[in-house]
Amino acid sequence: MGVSTSCVEKGIAVVTVDFPPVNALPVAGWFALAEAVRAAGRDPEVRCVVLTAEGRGFNAGVDIKELQADDARHGALIGANSGCAEAFAAVYECEVPVVAAVRGFCLGGGIGLVGNADAIVASEDAVFGLPELDRGALGAATHLARLVPQHLMRALYYTSRTASAAELHAHGSVWRVVPREELTSAALELAREIAAKDGRLLRLAKAAINGIDPVDVRRSYRFEQGFTFEANLSGVADRVRSGFGKEKEGA
Repeated sequence: MGVSTSCVEKGIAVVTVDFPPVNALPVAGWFALAEAVRAAGRDPEVRCVVLTAEGRGFNAGVDIKELQADDARHGALIGANSGCAEAFAAVYECEVPVVAAVRGFCLGGGIGLVGNADAIVASEDAVFGLPELDRGALGAATHLARLVPQHLMRALYYTSRTASAAELHAHGSVWRVVPREELTSAALELAREIAAKDGRLLRLAKAAINGIDPVDVRRSYRFEQGFTFEANLSGVADRVRSGFGKEKEGA
């Protein structure tokens, strides 16, 4: 249980998340993930990082129970926001390309991770979405906008619906969709092709591509998080979280 790193073959580091039962990460988990990805990228022998997860799904976002137990000083909320920001940035700023291998559900914080990855390989049963409005939270629209067109992003965000791996493949954001049992091999196949390139040149390419990105993803996400704090200070976040999004009344 936790975050682990393995070097399955030359030039490829695999960072694996394992927080049963659904990979809803606690505050410490987000920071551990950020450090693992950054460490893998700093390793001069690594040319590509594969980000994957054990269990039923890739990621279910933050640990809602941890937030529900938060105190008046909002330590868990502040920690979760900071941890998510660091983990998302670690994927984006990783010195080498990051391939996300997604199975099952990829929700909430999972979108922040894959939206900042360089490539995504997904299983046929993978679904992607931001149920934030059902959880009394906001955020990661920045990253969902990197996966689907603008108006679809808005509709998915407002409704908390999910999009399938096949739909994202049609939009060009998922590289390949494969049966679940072939996910690991498909992700490694892409990572292997990337890792075959010159290591120094790959690092320069990653820096160059990030440098021409039209959106500052770190700043954009932090802007979103300000509204999460506002929702919590106003009390609406606790009200929605206490019913896990079942309440239908307006704010």
